[in-house]
Order: sequence, then C-alpha cells, then structure tokens
Amino acid sequence: MKIVLLVVGKTTDPHFAAGIDDYANRIRHYLPFDVEVIPELRNTKSLSEEQQKEKEADLLLKAFQPGDHIVLLDEHGREFRSLEFAAWMEKKMAAGLKRLVFVVGGPYGFSPRVYAKGNEKISLSRMTFSHQMIRLIFAEQIYRGMTILNHEPYHHE
Repeated sequence: MKIVLLVVGKTTDPHFAAGIDDYANRIRHYLPFDVEVIPELRNTKSLSEEQQKEKEADLLLKAFQPGDHIVLLDEHGREFRSLEFAAWMEKKMAAGLKRLVFVVGGPYGFSPRVYAKGNEKISLSRMTFSHQMIRLIFAEQIYRGMTILNHEPYHHE
C-alpha cells in the first residue's frame, strides 16, 4: 500500500518543509509515501469562498485515482489517540488498498464534491492549525503509527 499526503499549495515555511521531508523519509523506511501538491489558486480575490473551494475541487478530483481510499483531514472527522490511529492504519494495510490518500484542503475546506468522493474524515484536533503546520503534524503521526506497529521505541504510553 502506498500512502499519499495530498495538499493544496506548497509548504512555504522552510522549517515546516524540512520537518515534513524528514518524516517523509522516515515513513518510506516502512512503506511507499509521497506528498503530492496541488497548485495553489491564483487571483482568488475576486472569488467567493465557495468558488475557491469548487476550483480546488476540480484539481483535487483530477489527482484521485480509481481505487483510492480517500481520507479527508477535516475538523468534523473522527479523532484518534495515536495507538488507535496505528490500529486503524494496520486495518487499512491489511485491506489490500493500493493507495491510501490523506487530503489537506485549502483555507476554506472542501467543496461538497470532494466530501462526496471522500471515504472517511479524520480530525487531528478540535483546535485549528495552519494548513502548513497540519502537514508536519500529520506526517509525524503517520511515522509514529508505523513505529507503534513495528514495536519500535518512539511512542511512549
């Protein structure tokens, strides 16, 4: 199974980018992993929030492949403790999925078309984080999950 972190817009903060790269390389020790970037929309001042979400939806829907299991990172999604997330990941790996795609949307969230395409929603916290920061936090959680599944001394509980 390959894991894809699909994000809207580049990670511009060099500290976050370095951290994401570090965790991406660590994750690749366990399974194939890629961060795929959908270009950020330009000239959005004349667009409403809904119009912006729809234009982002066009780009996101093109990035999905047949058979993808799509998980939207969304404030209304299911929350996990790290051990629970690791167990959830283990079930996904055992299910024989080709690609497990986690999606971080744009600044206004997802359009109804993207919600309709998603298989599940996960929330990382009830708090709000920047989209740049979420990428790093979530990459670390994927890595943490893999170390838990491999009984490695990274997670302490």
